[in-house]
Order: sequence, then C-alpha cells, then structure tokens
Amino acid sequence: MIILILIASILMASISIIQFKNEAKDYHQERLDRKEFAIKEHINYVLSTTTYPLTPENLRLIFKDKIHELSDIHNLEINIYSLEGKLLKSSKSTFSVDKVAPPIPNYILKLVQSSVDKRYVDIKNIDGVKNRSSYSQIKDDKFKPLGILNLPYVEDDGFYETELREFLLRLSQVYSFMLVIAFALAYFLSSYITKSLKTISDKINETSLNQKNEKIVIEANSKEINSLINAYNQMVDKLEESASKLAQSEREQAWREMAKQVAHEIKNPLTPMRLTVQSFQRKFDPNDPDLKQKLNDYSKTMIQQIDTMSSVASAFSNFASMPAQQNENLNVVDVVELALDIFNEDYIVFESNKEEIISKLDRTQLIRIITNLVKNATQSIPEDQEEKQVLVSVNEVEDNVIISVKDNGIGINPENIDYIFEPKFTTKTSGMGLGLGIIKNIIENYKGTITFETEPGKGSTFIVSLPIVK
Repeated sequence: MIILILIASILMASISIIQFKNEAKDYHQERLDRKEFAIKEHINYVLSTTTYPLTPENLRLIFKDKIHELSDIHNLEINIYSLEGKLLKSSKSTFSVDKVAPPIPNYILKLVQSSVDKRYVDIKNIDGVKNRSSYSQIKDDKFKPLGILNLPYVEDDGFYETELREFLLRLSQVYSFMLVIAFALAYFLSSYITKSLKTISDKINETSLNQKNEKIVIEANSKEINSLINAYNQMVDKLEESASKLAQSEREQAWREMAKQVAHEIKNPLTPMRLTVQSFQRKFDPNDPDLKQKLNDYSKTMIQQIDTMSSVASAFSNFASMPAQQNENLNVVDVVELALDIFNEDYIVFESNKEEIISKLDRTQLIRIITNLVKNATQSIPEDQEEKQVLVSVNEVEDNVIISVKDNGIGINPENIDYIFEPKFTTKTSGMGLGLGIIKNIIENYKGTITFETEPGKGSTFIVSLPIVK
C-alpha cells in the first residue's frame, strides 16, 4: 500500500510538472500574440493619421517619437527594420543601441517572406532563459509592405515556478498524511493478530496533523515491531515539521494578502489628496473674498481622506480586511458632491433629482465608493480624446438611492466582463485590481447591488443601488 502511494505521488508530481510547463509555454505564446496584435493595431492607427507619405523611407520619420510612446503603453521593446533587415528605429535608449545595430539574419527574412501570414517567431535559449522574438511585416492601407516589426520577448516563469513549488509542497503534505493513515491501518490490522501491538495501535489512532503527537516509548521483543516503532517516531518528527511549515506558510500568505489590500486602500486617498493640494496651490489667492470658505472646504476634503486612511490603518492593526461600519444619518447628495471636489477634471459633471436624500450609511465607505468609481471612469478615457465626460448622478427611486457614474471612455472588452469584480483582476498596467472587489463587498454589506453597462469604444456606466435606511 505504501509503495502504491509513493508511486501515485511520483506520477502525480511528474504530471503536474509537465502540466505547469505546458501552461507556461501556452501563456507566453498567447501573451506575445496579444501584445503583437495590440501593437500592430496601434501602428496601423499611427500610419493612418501621419502626414508623411507611406513609404519605406519615411518609417524612420513616422516613428521618430511614436515608437517610445508605443513601447511605454504596451510595456514591450519595439524595433522597426527595413524590408532588407536594417534597423530603422528602436524603443531602446539611444545610449543602449549599438552604433551599427546588427541586421535581421537572412534566414529570418526568408521565413517571414515565405510564410502565409508574413510572420515568424524565433525562439532561442540564452543563459537558460527562453527568448522569443516576433518578426512580422508592417503594411500600408493597400497591404503593401513597408518594413518589418520586431518584438523581443523574454519569458519569465517565476510565477509558474512559485505556483509549482507550492503545489508540490501541498501534494507532499497530502501524501504524508496518507502515509500516516496507511501506517494507522497497518497497526490496526496487526492488533487482531497479536496483543503486543495494542499500545502501538493506540498511539497511531491518536495521531493527528492538528496536534502535537507523542512518540511511542515501549521496547518490544520483536525486531519487526521495533522497526515499526522507530518508523512511526520518525514519521511523527516529520509530521510535526510539516505542520510547522504549513502553519508558517499560511500565516505568511495571510499577511501578504492583507498587505496588498491595505496598500491599495491607502493608495486610493493619497492620489486625491495630492491633487487637492496641487489644485489649492495653483488657485490660492490671499485676496480672494471667499478664501475662508475655500480653506474650510479644503480642510474638510483633506480630513475626510485622512480619516479614510486612518480607518484602514486601524483595521489593519486589528487584522480585519475592512474598517467597521460607523453608520450615521447622511445627506447622500451632499456627501457625493463633496467627494467629487477632490478631482480637478473639469469634465466631471454632477446632477441629482433631489437636494436631499437621507440614509443611514458610513461616510468613509460611501466616499470610498464614489472615489473609486470616478477614478476608474477618468482613467478609462484616453488622454488624447477630444471630448471627455464623466457624469455622476444621485437619484431616489422608490426606497433606494441610485448612484451612477457614466463615462465616454474605451468601455470594457466582452472577454473581461465576467471578471470585472474579481479580486486581483485589472486591465491596467499597474495596481492590484482590488478596488471594485472591495467596494462590491461594501455595497453588498448594505444589502445593495452594483451593476454596469458597457459598450466598447463608447464608454461604461456603473450603477450602485443602496436601500434607504431611516
């Protein structure tokens, strides 16, 4: 039985290693394909809007400055070569590019030219790290080749390797526990054969992963039984060591998750605080007749954001994921309008069908909901978009207060719709992706709902419904 368990564990570990490697390979290939598709779409847009004639000779001028912008947006090195393989432009810093950059090898040029989709991915191992390099043709609006796009991509398997190590650790713990059960069963069966094994059987039946297990200290006449006792004692040592490692791993994981959440919650008020200070510095006028009122509004805004950070810090000290609710009677219209004062964008518009909608809510958590939704809305609008608009509305519908945040940004891709409220999911290049997940929990704690409507390329509307509690 023990041999079968060991064989099963080895087979399971081998299959898992192969599966993780295949997943890593598929992931890198798909990620490179997505990156290349997005960059080529961006390049086509640049070509369609440039004032230069679309000729191979003008590629250097067209992408003189744009190539660095493309590289920053997509977080990937970009090289543009002529059809003969000579480097025209690179997103590398000038000092990091050789004076005479090596051309594309002839065999790659031939493979690109001969392929159906005019594309070739070259894979090489450099110092034990797999490097993928994609080569594809850049074409004008009449599908005439202008040059060759090169995207170097270095595979980073650190995440998959960490996941694999943790999986194998858990697998070894499971099979260690199975070994304990196997030993217990063997001792239990032996009790029917000889009475001398009764003590051993009792000890094994008391063995548990969740408690400190005692060793067997009896001396038996049988050599086989003594060997069995020694094996059990060694197993108890290993089990205690494994339990200690497991407990430490769980504590570390819990602290990591808590740290990520707290960091995200503290970062949210920091950005509006910085914007508020900058706005106050820029608009400060000591001769302004409304200076006292503006100072009061400024102080209120800063105090609210500081209170938000203080609540998160207090919650972290108590090892809780969110601050406890401090409900009070609020005019939701005033609180939402005050929360918008921290944003400097002049295209943010507020409206309400009533001047006063009273409900019993936590002021800090309501401000967190508005701040997060409006911040996401402004970030979804491209910087180069001419007409920008974010409409925030508060309305009373029956016994609910409806808060909606509507933007005319890029919208949400259909493949991301099902994951938009999942923790750690984000379409941004930075951030932990916890914001929407956290405010969803806040809203559901009030028996409310949050939904959204979106149309790619035209914008999104997030709708929060909270019951009015008198």
